[in-house]
Amino acid sequence: MSDDAKRAASDAASPAPAPAPAPASASASASAPAPAARKPLPKPIPRLGGTFLSGASGRLLPPSVPFRWFGAAIVFHALAWLALAAGAGAWAQWHGGLGWPLAALHLVTLGTLVATAIGASMQLLPVATRQAVHWPHLIGLMWWLFVPGMLILALGMGLARPRWLEAGAGLVIAVLLAWGVLLALNLRGARGMPGVVLHGWGAAAGLLLLALSAAALVALWNGHALLGRDTLAALHLAVGVFGVMGLLALGLSTILLPMFALGSVPIDRLQQRAGVAALLAIALAALAAFWTAGSVVSTVWRLGAVGVAALALAWHVRMMQATLAGGMRKELGRAGLLTRFGWAMAALALALALAQVLAEAAGYAIEPLGPLFVVAAVGGWLLSFLFGMLQRIVPFLAAMHAARGRKRPPTPSALTLESALTIHYYGHLAALALLALAIVTRSGLVLLAAALVGLVGAIAFAVFFAVLLGRLRRAGKDAHAGA
Repeated sequence: MSDDAKRAASDAASPAPAPAPAPASASASASAPAPAARKPLPKPIPRLGGTFLSGASGRLLPPSVPFRWFGAAIVFHALAWLALAAGAGAWAQWHGGLGWPLAALHLVTLGTLVATAIGASMQLLPVATRQAVHWPHLIGLMWWLFVPGMLILALGMGLARPRWLEAGAGLVIAVLLAWGVLLALNLRGARGMPGVVLHGWGAAAGLLLLALSAAALVALWNGHALLGRDTLAALHLAVGVFGVMGLLALGLSTILLPMFALGSVPIDRLQQRAGVAALLAIALAALAAFWTAGSVVSTVWRLGAVGVAALALAWHVRMMQATLAGGMRKELGRAGLLTRFGWAMAALALALALAQVLAEAAGYAIEPLGPLFVVAAVGGWLLSFLFGMLQRIVPFLAAMHAARGRKRPPTPSALTLESALTIHYYGHLAALALLALAIVTRSGLVLLAAALVGLVGAIAFAVFFAVLLGRLRRAGKDAHAGA
């Protein structure tokens, strides 16, 4: 007999201790039935990241569809640094409006961020929500409108040609509206993932407001003012950077980070809490755009937006850190470093926004705060997160496509050129630091240095993408040869 069994038998054989005499009040109520013990609520069962990939091969787009969007984003990223270099000579005299700095900004926000978001969302959301892709050929056709429209738009901004700007913006807005329709169709039929769906619907609403504010800005530059320039610019920034790209970055993080870290997906309630806070912050910022900066009403709305946005960011980062800490893959390499750097830059952007609100309320105009806020939010947060995830998504999707009909497909690491990603990592960080210095010093020479360093990083990322496509093509040829 085992020791445990002997102890159990000894306990059963020993006499039970005599009960202590009960007080009178207790004996009187002994016959009353004892209240039923309240059962604890069941804890939610954690879902492992990547479980939605089961049966995903039937919901994959042809590789040429998402990869052409990713390729366009990578090319526009390099063109953005070139546009910034073109504006270095007149940097000290530029204080907003049409010009190469504005063209560079939109080559990043629209050309890089939005193009990547279209390719990623149209592939990942149908897989994650377990439904077929709606109108897959339309996604490819949209690319043929977006790329020339983006080029014409950038040239119109850089060369200060409002008519070119109008033509390019018309094409890009048409693509944004088509993307919004496809996004809404996917979200309407979604099964599960309510946190991701909430962020997606917010981004879809932001897309509509972004298109309207963009059209109004184009009309303004062509001599037809519908609203004031400051109002339109503030509204455009709030709904474009945060309402579209910000919400998509927050929502897709809950899919991508658990999948790559092999960790659990944050519970739906926490995702929705952070999502509601982010939506409220964006709504407050959009409302503030309709009052003069520095006024009491504008200050109250903007302070509320910054406070609620800080709360949403804190909740989101806490969720994601818990996922990374509990994942089987503790380190994500440069992708993880860029993601964490992006979180820090998002916090810095909110601090800069707070400083600008307080300065304007006190009657002070500190010119560098606005551009530094844009650099921290767009370049520091969104662009860092995007390239961190893109260097994981592209090899992952390529490996999934290469696995069709093969017993031993190439792994994502076998398709990745690590040296190119290392160059891009350091180039990206150095370019952002130099860009911030150029804003503070108003030095065209420092701006040119930032543009050249950023261009080196952008070319390195393009080399990574080209090498991956070449290795994927060779893997396909080897599969056909061995068949």
